[in-house]
Amino acid sequence: MIKIYLVISAALILILNNFFNILQEPYSWWLVPVLLIGFVLCFVIIQMLIFLFAILAGNTNKSADKGDRFFRFMVKISLPIIIALARVQIRTEGTEKLPENKHMMFVCNHQHDFDPVIMLSTFPHADLAFIGKKEIYVTMPLVAKIMHRLHSLPIDRENDREAAKTIIQAIKLIKDDVVSIGIFPEGYVSKSCELLPFRNGCFKIAMKANVPIAVCVINNTQSLPKRIFRKKSVVNFKLLDVIYPEQFEGMNTQQLGDIIHEKMETALKQMLEEN
Repeated sequence: MIKIYLVISAALILILNNFFNILQEPYSWWLVPVLLIGFVLCFVIIQMLIFLFAILAGNTNKSADKGDRFFRFMVKISLPIIIALARVQIRTEGTEKLPENKHMMFVCNHQHDFDPVIMLSTFPHADLAFIGKKEIYVTMPLVAKIMHRLHSLPIDRENDREAAKTIIQAIKLIKDDVVSIGIFPEGYVSKSCELLPFRNGCFKIAMKANVPIAVCVINNTQSLPKRIFRKKSVVNFKLLDVIYPEQFEGMNTQQLGDIIHEKMETALKQMLEEN
């Protein structure tokens, strides 16, 4: 969007020149870049205000369908600006393996609450929604509004029956071709950054929906709170593999979870050693 804003800003300067001949003035050498930067900043501020209003207008008690395309578009164009302002650089690897125009299940390790933001930024066209702990809807109302408008689902990790209902909802969302579902199968943030045991029940989503599983690993998001906006931070993100339904046909969730855990554990250990 910044490039688009630069083009629009340059066009506005040319229009202004028709009225004020600013390009012919002796002070044009400093006025033109000032106007260019000023116009771009205005567009960015307006965009962020629209995005904030769209978040505040969300209602977790109503259907997420109304306006979800517009909201997802605002997320898609706003996240790169927010991440740049936060001085976060995302180094990606393997994203070319992702099939286009196909909803699926994404699994990733969990180091910090910023992980979904990194995934949304890395896969802007995947229509990602997440399954997150139900406590978010109580303790983080703004985040809950964003999650709801992206069709994300709360899960009760301490109640198997309620958790099963969330899994069924997620399966329906993928089958209805509404979203892709992002899962952190550890269930909790890993304070050591090492991969924790999986809650393998989440893999029922891909099995029942008969969709591929994109296996990802992320590292260094746990350092962001101490550095964000102040120092440059580098987050490493890898798409390890895409496992298609025919590859896990006949498996149970434990077997599939073990295969994915091994892939992720090996890759994450390598990433941690490189850091």
